[in-house]
Amino acid sequence: MAAMTTSKKRKRELDDTQRVSFALSDQPATQLGPVLANFPSVKPTKSTSFKCYKAQTQKPATDNEELPFVEIPMLIAGETEAVDFYSSEETRRGSLGSRYLVGIHNRRTGITTLRAAPLHILTHEVKALKGLQPAAVSALQRLEARAALGETFGTKKAKLAIRAQERNKVDVSAMEGVADHLQESILKNTSTLPSKEEAKANADSTRLVPQYDIDALNPSDIYPLHNMIPKPEWKALSISAYMSAGGGAERVALLPFKRSNWINDHLALAFTSPSPNKTTIKMLIYISTMIAFHKATFKDINKDAIQQKLSMVPSVVIDGLLSRFTETARGSMEARKTSEKGTMLLTHMFALCLHVDDFATDTSVLAADLSTEPTKVNMLFKSLGCKINKLTQSDLKRLGLPDSAGEIKRAILKTPLEFPNLRIRRRT
Repeated sequence: MAAMTTSKKRKRELDDTQRVSFALSDQPATQLGPVLANFPSVKPTKSTSFKCYKAQTQKPATDNEELPFVEIPMLIAGETEAVDFYSSEETRRGSLGSRYLVGIHNRRTGITTLRAAPLHILTHEVKALKGLQPAAVSALQRLEARAALGETFGTKKAKLAIRAQERNKVDVSAMEGVADHLQESILKNTSTLPSKEEAKANADSTRLVPQYDIDALNPSDIYPLHNMIPKPEWKALSISAYMSAGGGAERVALLPFKRSNWINDHLALAFTSPSPNKTTIKMLIYISTMIAFHKATFKDINKDAIQQKLSMVPSVVIDGLLSRFTETARGSMEARKTSEKGTMLLTHMFALCLHVDDFATDTSVLAADLSTEPTKVNMLFKSLGCKINKLTQSDLKRLGLPDSAGEIKRAILKTPLEFPNLRIRRRT
C-alpha cells in the first residue's frame, strides 16, 4: 500500500515538471533571426549549407527605416555538387494569410520562446542541365501534347474546347476520291456548333460568381456564407467595439468604409433590435471592408498602403482579399487586379448583400455607393441568378416592408437557381 502511494506521488511530480509555458522573444524585431525553408520536391542533405541574401527593391531604403526581419525582401541559396537550391517565386504567395513562428524550448525553465520567422519555398536546378538546349518540337507535337494534358488535367471548358477542335478536323486521307464534295464538307465542319448541354456546361464553369449549389432548395443555400467569407477571416472579425459603441455615429466611425449609405442604414437598422444579429453585423463589416478594398485597389496595389488605410481590419482578412481578388503576373512580384478579379470581388460582395437583405436588394443605393452605373450593378446581380423586379404583396409582407417599397425594383434571388440564357450566334 505504501509503494502505491509513493508511485502516485512521483507521477504527480512528473506531471508538474512537464508543464510548458510560452513566451514571445524579447529580441528586437529588426534583429536577424531564424528562417524556415520548405523543399516541396528535391531535398538536400543535412550537410548542405545555405546563405541568406537581401533582395534589391525599387523603393530606396532610408537610414531611419528599419523593417522587421520577417518583412525584409530576401532569398536563400545553397548548392551541392549536382544541384542548386534557391528561393522560388512561390515564397511570397505561400506566406499570404499566414504567420510562422519558431519555438525554442528550455528544459530547465520549462519555457518555450517563440520568434517570428519568414518562410521560403525553395526550388532547384540541376547543374548538368544548365547548358543543354531543349530538343526541337514541331507544332503538331505541341498540339498533341497539349491535347493529352488537357484531357487528363484540364477543366470542363478546356476539355470541351479540345473535343470541339477534334470534331472540326478534316481527315484528308479519308476524302480521297470525293473531291466534288470537298467544299461542302469544309463548310459543314466550320459551321458546327456545340450542343446546348455543352454550351451550358462551358458557361457554368466560367461564371465569375462565388461557388454555388445549383440544386439548393432555399435561397440561403445557393451561395453559402463561407463561400464568400472564409472561416479564418470570419473568426478574425471582432464586433465587440460596435456592441459597446455609444451610438450610430461611433459605429460608423469604426467601419473601414464610412461613406456607404447602404451599410450605414443597415447597421443602424440592426441596432434598433434589443438583441442585434451578430452575423448580420459581421457581414456588414466585411462588406464595408470589400468596398474599401475595391476603392484602394482601383489603380495601383500596394499592400503596405492598403494595410495603412485599413488599419482596423485584421491582417488575415487583407491577405485573403489580396490572394483571392488579385493576380501576380509571371516573372513579377507585383499584384494587380484584372477585370475578371474585379468582377469576382463585386459578385462576392453582392452575394453577401443578398444575405443581409433576405435576398431582395435595392441595387440603386449600392450603385451610388460604388460610383457605378446602376445598369452594370443590375447586370452583376443577374449573373448571380437574380431577377430585377418589383416586390409582390407576399414579398412585402414576408420582408416586413411598407406598400411604398413595392415601387422600387430590387434584385431578387429565388429557387430554383436560373442563370441568364446564353446567346449563341450562328456563323454565316
